[in-house]
Amino acid sequence: MQIQILLNEKKVTAQIAPDMLLIDFLREQGCNSVKRGCDTSNCGLCTVFVDDKPVLSCSLLAARADGHRVITLEGLQEEAEGFGAYIADEGAEQCGFCNPGLMMNGIAMFRENPDPTDEEIKEYLAGNLCRCSGYEGQLRGIRAYINYKKSQAEGGKI
Repeated sequence: MQIQILLNEKKVTAQIAPDMLLIDFLREQGCNSVKRGCDTSNCGLCTVFVDDKPVLSCSLLAARADGHRVITLEGLQEEAEGFGAYIADEGAEQCGFCNPGLMMNGIAMFRENPDPTDEEIKEYLAGNLCRCSGYEGQLRGIRAYINYKKSQAEGGKI
């Protein structure tokens, strides 16, 4: 079957098998930030935006994305660059395997709630599995990034 997707702001038309998962389609298109971690929709590594909503690409048939806008971390480099630096500064990236999914969900959270509490951050990111950290570094990095964004909005004062 043929599908057409706006992938990272570029129109992509492809022939796919009807049972192809979106994660496999995206990786075939060179979107290597989309990771396979669990195949059970429990780890968050495969998170992408479909029409600006975070979606687990391992749980969605590529055919269901036909006619939709799909954004991966490759399509959010400018937005993700600053956020990623704060995660790295806190040593939260360790192996880095979970970072793309964490960053996608973090960006979705910032868009929905630019000033979440620590509890809201934990709740929003609960679906992101990291096998090497205790999540405290990620929480510190997210909090530091939020504080930076607030200081920028207030004219650079911290």
